[in-house]
Amino acid sequence: MNTFRILGFAFFVCTSLGSRVAHAESKAQKAATAHSHASGSKAHKGAQLYARYCALCHGDNREGYAADDSPSLISPELMGAASGGYLWNAVSYGRPGTPMAAFADSQGGPLSHGAQHALMDWLIEESGVERKPVEDVPVAGDAALGASVYAKHCASCHGAQGEGGTGTALANPVHLATASDAFIRYTVANGRTGTPMAAFAGTLSDSEINDVVAFLRSRAVGWEATEPVLAPPPAPAQAVLNPDAPPAKLVERKKRFVSAASVAEAMKRGERMVLLDARPMSDWQRSHLPGALPMPFYDGVESLVPHLPNDGTPIIAYCACPHAASGRVVDALKKAGFSSARILDEGVLIWAGLGYPIAVGTAP
Repeated sequence: MNTFRILGFAFFVCTSLGSRVAHAESKAQKAATAHSHASGSKAHKGAQLYARYCALCHGDNREGYAADDSPSLISPELMGAASGGYLWNAVSYGRPGTPMAAFADSQGGPLSHGAQHALMDWLIEESGVERKPVEDVPVAGDAALGASVYAKHCASCHGAQGEGGTGTALANPVHLATASDAFIRYTVANGRTGTPMAAFAGTLSDSEINDVVAFLRSRAVGWEATEPVLAPPPAPAQAVLNPDAPPAKLVERKKRFVSAASVAEAMKRGERMVLLDARPMSDWQRSHLPGALPMPFYDGVESLVPHLPNDGTPIIAYCACPHAASGRVVDALKKAGFSSARILDEGVLIWAGLGYPIAVGTAP
């Protein structure tokens, strides 16, 4: 799940990538490289895991762009050329600050170590490409020159500061910590088949591509894989906020969406509502709207239904997409008879960017 990003990256200019200390694989990446192809995984299990957790955003056939410009998972330039550690960590830790959540259970996500093996093995097998990960060799360039090249050729898709847009968030800390310079260079030069990402070899000179890599690397702020202490979610019986107050008065659109501003004002007034976080639990652990219950889009709403009011109390689901995961939850609730279920129109990333209240979770 890859729209507006909240990053706050520090910027520094470098003229050479020199020692590459900042580019070295983390311990987690090295471990993932060694174990990212577990034997004995069953393809049908991988297919089931993909359908449940990934297809909503990446498409039924892994083609990408089903929601929030999530990338294709069939491009040979990704599935054949990326290291096992890069692919593993993308699933494990996600892309903080974007709709791509962490799916490893150590981060609060739904995938055990074995399940993640099964999913990854299936994705690689289904891609049908020969695995030839790009050799990690140093790439030296001028970050200042690269900033100009990036602004001209890349920013329209990837954001002025690499924060993402219709293209991937290239300045994301997990991406930069786990992608080698050589792999970034390979992607710029070769593009991604079947996606809007064009090959720039021939359009840009070798030195210009190197400069872009140096500029992107200069966006890195450092990231280390951690295993947070996970907080227990609230009990479903606590679903209703301000139960003795009148129902929240909200600004609606199409009887499906409610505006962030009206929800924030209703929270200030202490009005009655239910907030449901439709993202994976790992995102709820990092941060969430105050009082929100986790209701991951892939779990179904059956267990929560007995605890929800059906008296006109607004039930507001939100995600980062901003409508895909929350839309699935709202559709399930409406099917169960909750006509007051609505989607937070702007989604949680814009909500936070506007300065509305956020409860900080336990994960980094």
